[in-house]
Amino acid sequence: MDIKKVKQAKKGNKKAFQDLLEAEKEKLYKMAYLYMKNEADALEAFQETVYKALISIRNLREEQYFSTWLTRILINTCKDLLKKKNRVIPMEREVLEGKTSPYMPKDGGSELLEMIKGLEEKYKTILILRYYRDYSVRQIAEFLECPEGTVKTNIHRGIGLLREKMKEECVNE
Repeated sequence: MDIKKVKQAKKGNKKAFQDLLEAEKEKLYKMAYLYMKNEADALEAFQETVYKALISIRNLREEQYFSTWLTRILINTCKDLLKKKNRVIPMEREVLEGKTSPYMPKDGGSELLEMIKGLEEKYKTILILRYYRDYSVRQIAEFLECPEGTVKTNIHRGIGLLREKMKEECVNE
């Protein structure tokens, strides 16, 4: 993370802000897609996140946490959009396969992503941050403003739920 660019962006430099976003855009889109489950909604969440970040960049307290701050805005935006739309998201395999994105892996990892998408919100968020964004337990705890023990417990439980889903899928096939 370029602290100098973050400071410039906080002072109103749009080019510096654009450069910072360029470095983060793919990771943000992938996370939005995991939450929203389709390309159009993921793009909407991404655009809303960029807008919110642009108008509130001056409120960023510590420059080194720009990426974390941006990710938090994205997650909250996704949650808000899902509540606002108040919709049921189809989880049938053929529906999801018809709406895959070029940004998502096409290999065996996509089955795991599909299983993660079906988890309860708290497990999904923690597993995405831990294994797809490579955040440490401490970073996740700071990010979600909860104790490290809670993060560890939710990682353990989330993995346990994934194991159960995988067992069920193996038995059903």
